[in-house]
Amino acid sequence: MLELKNINKRFNDQVVLKDVSVTIEDQKTLAIVGPSGAGKTTLLRIIAGLTAADSGTFIWNGQATTPAQLRKDGVIGVVFQGFELFPNLTVLKNITLAPMLQGQSEADAKDRALELLADLDLADQADAYPFSLSGGQKQRVAIARALALNPQILLYDEPTSALDPNLRQSVANLVNSVKDQGTTQVVVTHDMDFAQSVADTTYTVTK
Repeated sequence: MLELKNINKRFNDQVVLKDVSVTIEDQKTLAIVGPSGAGKTTLLRIIAGLTAADSGTFIWNGQATTPAQLRKDGVIGVVFQGFELFPNLTVLKNITLAPMLQGQSEADAKDRALELLADLDLADQADAYPFSLSGGQKQRVAIARALALNPQILLYDEPTSALDPNLRQSVANLVNSVKDQGTTQVVVTHDMDFAQSVADTTYTVTK
C-alpha cells in the first residue's frame, strides 16, 4: 500500500496541489479524476517520481520513502499519454529494451515480451514498427512495455485520450485484466464513464 499525505505543489505563484492525501491500495485500481487543469497529471507525475512535490510524505508498506526511490526499485511503472514508443525499434525491442538495460538476459526479456504480447493479443505484431500500429495497438504495446519490468504499481496518464470512443471498452477490459493479475493501478482520466468501469475507488482533484 502506498500512502500520500499532505502533498503540495506549486508552479511559480500557481498552487496546483494543496494538502492532497490519498491511499493507493494493493491490487486495486484507483482513478484520479477532475476537470482539466486541476492537477491530475501533476499528481500522477509526482507519484511516478517524474516531478518533485514541494512538501508531503510518502509511505510504502508502512515505511517512509520517496517516489524516486520507488521508481528506482522498480515498484512503479508508467504508461504515458502519448505512448512514447521508440519509432526506430520493433514492438519486441520496445518491450525488451528496459529489462535488458536492467541486466536481464536477452533470452529472458524476449520470453517475457512474447508472453505479454500473446496476453494482449499482439503476438503477430512483434516485428512491426510503431508507425504501422493503430492507436489501440500502441496503447497495448505501451502497457506491455511497462509490465515487462514487473512493477507493483502501474500508472496510466489519460489512457483513452488518444483513442476512438469505440476503443474505450477494450482499454477498460485491458486495465481490468491487468488488475486481475494482481497489479495495483492508478488511472488519471477526465472520462467519468471510463473511470467507473475500471476503478475500485476514485480520488477527485479540484482546482
